[in-house]
Amino acid sequence: MIVLALMASAAAAPSGDWQLVWSDEFNGSKVDRTKWSFAVECWGGGNNERQCYTDRNAVVRNGVLTITARRETTTGPNLPESQRKPGQPVATKTQPYSSAKLTTAGRAQWTYGRFEVRARLPQGQGTWPAIWMLPADWAYGQWAASGEIDILETVNLGAPCAECPSGKDDRVLGTLHFGGVNPRNQHKGEEIFYPPILDGKFHTFGLTWWPDRMVWTVDGKPYATRTSSEWYTESSKAPGAPFDKPFYLILNLAVGGGLPESRDLKTVDPKAFPASLDVDYVRVWARKPGSAGD
Repeated sequence: MIVLALMASAAAAPSGDWQLVWSDEFNGSKVDRTKWSFAVECWGGGNNERQCYTDRNAVVRNGVLTITARRETTTGPNLPESQRKPGQPVATKTQPYSSAKLTTAGRAQWTYGRFEVRARLPQGQGTWPAIWMLPADWAYGQWAASGEIDILETVNLGAPCAECPSGKDDRVLGTLHFGGVNPRNQHKGEEIFYPPILDGKFHTFGLTWWPDRMVWTVDGKPYATRTSSEWYTESSKAPGAPFDKPFYLILNLAVGGGLPESRDLKTVDPKAFPASLDVDYVRVWARKPGSAGD
């Protein structure tokens, strides 16, 4: 792991070879349902997370989307909508926290491009904000065979961290998941120490996705690159598989679960809640036809 000691600054707009194809500046008075849908479920994401996702834990005010995780007993479906069978009853589950998860599934999806999200992240043991992508069609099979792209994750920001040079958890994560059906999940990623993220201000998290590589950035500075030679492929698949199909965007704030509860204080601190993920904007660019590669 490396320390990325950078001055925090807004990421520069892409060059003239890129064109903006989708964005949400959150300038309205509520979540734009033509762009986003809400997950409503309590199953825990397969990670033993402790939240129920609802459609009431996200609001838009003053140009910012705010997703808030609260300590409150909440009950809802025990399966995500994608796993529910029409006409069949769904068991419920009760969790000690509520939060929100927004996706562009069924509304917008992309293959390749540049993605940027300017966000202010929550701090506290048990917080797990994520900006990520899942496949629209699962063309190569169920998770993780069809891939997962994690643009940004943090866990337990600001919590005491023995291995962090600052003494507080200031790690930024960017990861790919691929390579087969669970438990044959493979992943390639990078974690960096990034102390500026603890300043309580907005930072810009980005991913540039090419057919042969992906590059992660924070505040406009690259910190990780993965190439298609590292991705899982089979003879029946294209060289870039599974990251050669459309993916949609997800914004969520999870509470607890495998990753945060395996680090730092190894628990969920109820005093860290309510906690909020604030998003200033989400922007997606595509290459202009005929433009040269970077």
